[in-house]
Order: sequence, then C-alpha cells, then structure tokens
Amino acid sequence: MTSGPHSSLASRGLAPRSLASRGLVLVGIVALAFNLRPAAVSVGPVLDEIRAGLDMSGTEAGILTSLPVLAFAVFGALAPRIARLVGSHRLTLLALAGVVVGLWGRSRADAVMPFLALSLLALGGMATANVLLPSLVKAHFPDRVGLLTSLYSTALACGLTLASVATVPISETAGDWRDGLAVWALTAAVAALPWIALVRHGHDRRSDEDPGPGHVAVGLAAVARTRIGLLMALFFGLQSLQAYAIFGWFPAIFRDAGHSAATAGLLLGVITGVSIPLSFVIPTLAARRADQRPIVWAVVLCYPVGYTGMILAPYDGAWVWAVLIGTGTTTFPLILTQIGLRSRTPAGTAALSGFTQSVGYLLAAVGPFGIGLLHDLTGGWTVPLLVLIGLCVPLLLVGLAVGRPAYVEDQLPAR
Repeated sequence: MTSGPHSSLASRGLAPRSLASRGLVLVGIVALAFNLRPAAVSVGPVLDEIRAGLDMSGTEAGILTSLPVLAFAVFGALAPRIARLVGSHRLTLLALAGVVVGLWGRSRADAVMPFLALSLLALGGMATANVLLPSLVKAHFPDRVGLLTSLYSTALACGLTLASVATVPISETAGDWRDGLAVWALTAAVAALPWIALVRHGHDRRSDEDPGPGHVAVGLAAVARTRIGLLMALFFGLQSLQAYAIFGWFPAIFRDAGHSAATAGLLLGVITGVSIPLSFVIPTLAARRADQRPIVWAVVLCYPVGYTGMILAPYDGAWVWAVLIGTGTTTFPLILTQIGLRSRTPAGTAALSGFTQSVGYLLAAVGPFGIGLLHDLTGGWTVPLLVLIGLCVPLLLVGLAVGRPAYVEDQLPAR
C-alpha cells in the first residue's frame, strides 16, 4: 500500500537516489526543524537588556515582538511560489542563509532599525523553511509522513525549549546579551551543511513541486476556495492564538500568583518541555488513523481544565496546570501532521502549508494582544483566562471537522 506513492515519486525523480542521500535529507530536515524557533523566542528572555543596549522604545519593542507573526504571514504565503521557481532544496538553503545572516547581524547591530531589519530577515528565513518542511517530508518520505513529522516536530520543540531556557545563561556566561543571541546563528549554520551538500550534488529539482500525473498545480488562491483549506487555516490560527497567548503572558500570570521569576520561568519551561515527548508520539498516532477526532478531543480538552485550574488554584496547582496546558499546545504537531495527511501530492502539501500558516498566524496575532488588553481593562487574569476557555470551543469544533479524512486536491475549484 505504501509502495505506490513512493514508487510514483521515484519515477518522477523526487526520491533521493541512494540510501546515503535519503539519510542526508533526513538529517537536513531534523536539523532544519531545530532552528525554526530560536530566531523568535531567544529575544524574549533578554528583551530588557536589548532595550537598554539599543535604547529601544516601548513602541519599537512592540514591533520587535510582533515581527514573528508578520514574517510567518508574509513569507509563509510566498514560500510555495518561490519553491516552484527555484526548487525546494535551494529555497531551504537560502532560507537558512537568511537565518544565519539575520541572527548574527542583529547580534552585532548598534541601532534599533538595523536590529529590526536583520531580525525580520532571520524570521523570514525561519517562516519560509517552516512552510517548506511538510512538503519536503511529502516529497521524500511519502510513506513515512507520521514518523518524519514526529521527528521534526520533536526537534522543533527541543529548539524552542532550549532557546527559551539557555539564552539567558549563555548571555550571563559570555557577559553580553549579544553573544546569547549570536549562538543561534551558529546552530543554523550547522543546519545548512546537509542542504549545501544536497544542492551541490544535484538533488534539488523544481519538479519537487510538480503535482504529478492526474493533478493540477496548486496555488494559495485555489486552496482558499476549498473547505479543507479554510478549516485548516482556522484550526492552525486558533491553536496558534492559544500558544502565543501562553508563551507571551503565562510567566506574568505565574508571577502574579505568587511565584518567583525563576519559578515562573521553570513553569513556562514545563509547558514547552511537555511538548517534546508528545511531539514525537502524537504525529505517529495521527498518521496511523484515518480519523484524528479522538486525538483532537484528548488534546484540546486539556486546555480548559488547565485554565480553570489557573483560575481556582494558580499557586498550589501550578505544576499540574502547566503539564495540562503544555499538552494542549501539542495541537501544533497534530496540525503539522494533518497538512501532509490532507494532501495527495508535494505541490498540494506546499500550497496547503503556505495557506494554512500564513492565514493562521495572522489570526494568532490577536492572542497575545487581546489577552494583554483584557488584563489592562480588568486588572486581573480571570477574564483573560475565561476568554481562552471560551476560545477552546471553536478550536475543538474546527479540529473535529479537520479530523475527518479529506484531501485538498479533491476540493480544488474546476478550471
């Protein structure tokens, strides 16, 4: 059953030509995934030091914190079209080059505007590669979508957690916040090595994005006219809204509940750390099932239980609530898996990934902003948490709709 799609890809020249090159693609995908979050999350822990060092205003700091969502929306939408023109491997290498140059350059910048511009370059590279990952998996490992998504989403969670907890210690050890940011440019440079080798040895092909016999090329505008495309974008946006609200505000919620700054940081580490083992398990389980609705129920319902606990016992039960909320955030690896499962071809995967993430991250921007606004208006965290509980309802309903088997290519408008 799995030999058919793989044989089709091999006949079109998409599969790597040897076991060694197949392994190189695997290493490249995992290393790439590890480097897709440090550009975004390494700033937060040293934001006060950055503001002091660059004399950055509150407005400029607000722009800096909004850049990840902007980059995901804009560059994510462009990635599938550029990949069709230059090839997915070359674009992956160019994206990593942007991450390296942007991260290293901003760590040396002495003024706000160059820092912001170089941050946008790094985040743009990160966003581009983020969209390409599902299509790379679909092109090279069509019979192992669940396993490969497990591997790269786990690597992504490891990179996110490590950048969150290690940037400050590295900065303190080196004596400067600049070195705490620069180290992530070095890990991105290492991740580029497999892609340099693949491009040099001619493994990149524009036909990576060829939809194959019996299918038409897929554009983002066409995906926007499909039911599954709209549902996937809404599901991605709602789960990202929850995650960005958590990453942005839960340390403050924990501190206001009476925890120290160090403990609040550890609790956020629990939330992100829980996703590491679950990011390996959930995609594998999802790929083994034609219907993912039971997984949606199990994961999404952890959110309201955790939020309710934060309202009723924010201090005594904090560690339990952190585990539950961290489990809820694994809707992210679940939808990454579904991007591959809800498309038949690498071209469909790339287009669905680009549309889902670009539209979804625009919706996600409402999360941290809205929670902060509600906190300012009410002077507490109960109303913001109740709103997050309420938003679990559409998250669950859309997730259940997405959990049913469907393929974006089957819903494309007739030409």
